[in-house]
Amino acid sequence: MSKTAVLAFSGGLDTSFCVPYLRDQGWEVVTLFVDTGGVSAEQRAWIEHRAMSLGAKQHVTQDAGDELWESFVTPFVMGGVKYQDQYPLLCSDRYVIVSRAVELAHSIGAQAIAHGCTAMGNDQVRFDQSIGCLTDLPIIAPVRDLQDLCEEPRAYEIEALKALGFEVSADVSTYTINENVLGVTVSGSEIDGFGPPSEATHRLTSPADRLPAGAIKVRIGFEGGRVVSLDGKAMGGAELLGELNALLGPSGVGRGIYTGDTVIGLKGRIVFEAPGLEALLVAHRALEECVLSREQNRFKPLAARKWTDLVYSGLFFEPLREDLEAFIRSTQSRVTGEVTIQARGGRCEAVAIDSANILQRAGAVYAQRADWSGADALGFIKLGGLSSAMAAGAARGSACSTT
Repeated sequence: MSKTAVLAFSGGLDTSFCVPYLRDQGWEVVTLFVDTGGVSAEQRAWIEHRAMSLGAKQHVTQDAGDELWESFVTPFVMGGVKYQDQYPLLCSDRYVIVSRAVELAHSIGAQAIAHGCTAMGNDQVRFDQSIGCLTDLPIIAPVRDLQDLCEEPRAYEIEALKALGFEVSADVSTYTINENVLGVTVSGSEIDGFGPPSEATHRLTSPADRLPAGAIKVRIGFEGGRVVSLDGKAMGGAELLGELNALLGPSGVGRGIYTGDTVIGLKGRIVFEAPGLEALLVAHRALEECVLSREQNRFKPLAARKWTDLVYSGLFFEPLREDLEAFIRSTQSRVTGEVTIQARGGRCEAVAIDSANILQRAGAVYAQRADWSGADALGFIKLGGLSSAMAAGAARGSACSTT
């Protein structure tokens, strides 16, 4: 009897290598490309052609930009915390890809699920952990297996594909590039070597010496913490994010070089570009800080930070992630209004906020006027700092003072 494996396929070097490798191992390969945005119709057609040329029995393309928006972008923006305060989790489409691969495998009666992750990176954890949460089907990871066969898996893959008559583009030979509706990540070559990234790593943003002199302004609308409009026009999430990427990328917004602690313990380094996502985070935080209470604004980031850590670490299907997300969503009922974002010189900032829910008091405006007396303010300061004043007095050996 034939045996079938569903391969999560992008058309890149690693997944391209997997097709003939799996066939050599006796598998019939059904390739699945999950389009989470950022890919043109021509690219989709090329990916399908690539898969079939490599020997796939069948190729399936599925659209999942809206699913990525609902399952990740919405709660991530509501939470507002990047991984290690730097990285905006552009890897999170992996969980949508895994979900779709498992569904397809079950629907066609496949005997295994395969992916092109290496033995060195985080994605192997995200794929394996998530697949294991959703199915008992075995996992095949051909590129990870190469770690035991050769010292330079990437060079081995390139030569193996060339021997079969398949050319590898210069970009793919040099970098690993992942692109979706969230943005782009680039790794490899001088990036892995902690050197300055070349100009070729700019995919969505303009280099520093080509930034426009003027500013770009856009208005982003929220209802209950959810992004709903751009410049007053109602728009679906994935479409809105694509528009922001195109509008703000030329200003250099959302580009960064992230060096941090990977799941497997190494120091990882990538270039990332996420203009639209950066603008959403800035806008949402500006609005949220105006409408939530002080204690909500202090505590919510603690829950959001743990949510982000779980998602980064491959634990998207961990029940605690759902628990934390339920709390985060519960804080968003008043986060409604419009925020004007200004982008210039590689940065964006919230320059205006319009909301009926801003916590303000008619008789008091910070640094302008107050509807309480000077004596009230003095009493607040005295009692609020009483414990600290006594402790400081004891430390310097003087009698405790209450004045």
